[in-house]
Amino acid sequence: MASPHSIVAPVIETSRTVLRPHRLDDFDAYVAMWADPVVTRFIGGKPRTREESWMRFLRHAGLWSLLGYGFWAIEEKATGRFIGEAGFHDLKRDMTPSIEGIPETGWALVAGAHGHGLASEVVARVLAWGDEAFAAAKTVCIIDPENTGSLNVAAKCGYGEVLRTVYQGKPTILLERQP
Repeated sequence: MASPHSIVAPVIETSRTVLRPHRLDDFDAYVAMWADPVVTRFIGGKPRTREESWMRFLRHAGLWSLLGYGFWAIEEKATGRFIGEAGFHDLKRDMTPSIEGIPETGWALVAGAHGHGLASEVVARVLAWGDEAFAAAKTVCIIDPENTGSLNVAAKCGYGEVLRTVYQGKPTILLERQP
């Protein structure tokens, strides 16, 4: 993996998407996605305000520059529109067991992109990048037990349940994947 401090997200592709760094002109679409209760139902449980979305948006550049990895904006090739984000982070989560220091995979798509296999396609590509970047180290993800869509994506991409725990007072499944 390249050394931190100068890293921006590389551009990678799938058959239907371009994964690229977030751009300022993505912000309004980003706000709309994170204000949608369908998107946030299992990710935080409530729609985000514009201000909350801005803080989340800013962390993307910070993750890449400090850790050498982060999240990509997902652009639909056919239309050029922002349809979500996916990647890796280390959010220093206050949970047991600790996953601090282990790249955590995450993804979110606009509601209109759900149910078309895009998440599986994107996450598989992100993980292929991660397998190289992390020198074949394990990655983790946490998913709400009721989020069957994301649990299916995780299983298709090689994640297996490690245990059930609680995060921010809510049940959570911790999954891990060895490349």
